[in-house]
Amino acid sequence: MFNIDEVYTVSDFLSLCNKTIENNIPTCWLQGEISNLSRPASGHWYFSLKDNRGQIRCALFRLNQRNIKFNPENGMEVLVRAAPTLYEARGDFQIIIQHIEPVGVGNLQLAFEQLKNQLKDEGLFDTIHKKPLPSEVSTIGVISSSNGAVIRDIIKILNKRYPFANILLFDCAVQGEGSAQKLAQAIEAADQSNRCDVMIIARGGGSLEDLWAFNEEALVRAIFNTKTPIISAVGHETDTTIADFVSDVRAPTPSAAAMIVAPDRLELLSNANKLYAQLHQLSNQILEICQHKFSQLKSRIPTPSRQLHLFSQQLDSLSSRLNYQTKTVISLNQGKLITLFEQLKQHSPIASIQHKKEINALSKYHLAQQIHRLINQNNNTLHALNERLKKSINALVEMQINQLSSQISGLNHLSPLNTLSRGYSITSTDNNQVLLSKSTVKIGSSIITQLTDGKIYSKVNKIENN
Repeated sequence: MFNIDEVYTVSDFLSLCNKTIENNIPTCWLQGEISNLSRPASGHWYFSLKDNRGQIRCALFRLNQRNIKFNPENGMEVLVRAAPTLYEARGDFQIIIQHIEPVGVGNLQLAFEQLKNQLKDEGLFDTIHKKPLPSEVSTIGVISSSNGAVIRDIIKILNKRYPFANILLFDCAVQGEGSAQKLAQAIEAADQSNRCDVMIIARGGGSLEDLWAFNEEALVRAIFNTKTPIISAVGHETDTTIADFVSDVRAPTPSAAAMIVAPDRLELLSNANKLYAQLHQLSNQILEICQHKFSQLKSRIPTPSRQLHLFSQQLDSLSSRLNYQTKTVISLNQGKLITLFEQLKQHSPIASIQHKKEINALSKYHLAQQIHRLINQNNNTLHALNERLKKSINALVEMQINQLSSQISGLNHLSPLNTLSRGYSITSTDNNQVLLSKSTVKIGSSIITQLTDGKIYSKVNKIENN
């Protein structure tokens, strides 16, 4: 026999097991492979952590996901810090994860690679989307912090190389919580202002954590959506961010960006002097060639008197040839005209015209006969259609009259006046509300009784139940 005091309910037993587990097994680190990963609408993550000999259920609640930069996937080897517990509702042993990181690669580095591969697959890094830098620059927008040395270096280099350009600073935080959103907003403001010919997003060097704002998806997509060409100048030459891949041009340092965005005024002056010298030399060469050609043409022009005599001789020769040709053509045309006149007499059109007149008269007579027959046929058809139309109209009117009579009879049958004529009445209150129940009126209330030939106004003296 058993002691009744030793019998547990299921919930009490599970609660005892849970307290035993939580009090005796400390929080510990576990390494294993993720499987059966699910992300329900609650925002919590549930998966199994397994190795080649066993597995355990895991729960990673939403509040513990704040510092996780990478995206866990099935098959990923991870290291977790977790506390064991028993889920009493189902009796399942599980661990509550407090921290998770990938094995073999850092949290941030994995997140960097995952986002980089995702955006690369979407085509954000493709060369086709890269905008060329403008050849002439009047206003340069700089997205950076006003407190750092970056903006001072950019201003110093631009004042030395190209002092003609205006510099607009869009001040924002470049590190820390929410800095990626602030940078994205500054880029959108600079782009939508339509004041900048080119933009530079810049900050100094630092660790991967310090530069992490430039690896955030919100900032990267803001850079991709700009209409203004943008240069990425983040960190030192060895630092690489996702912003570098999506920008139109990547500069190794902010100082290098200032050198890329605008030409050196000394180089411009040197090139201008070279171009002026080449233009002057080329102009002299062209002038010498033109003078040589002018001299050649001048030597080939004959004197006016000699040219006039030559033209006079040519005119006399052409006049003689023209007179001879004119006489010859006139003689030939007169012979042809005589021949054609004789042929015209032989082919007089009078007989042909008379024959065609007779044919036309006959055709006119036949046409008149056909028109008369066609008119008679159409008149007969019109008369028959008119008779049919009259019959159809009379039948339709008679049918409508019968339907109207039937509907009038139905309306009379349903009319409340018809009901009143059989001895019934309609009683209503003085505000024209029909009485349907005795509870509607009280003793002393005024009522109106509608009969078939008039109305009776009265007051209620007594109310009885049926």
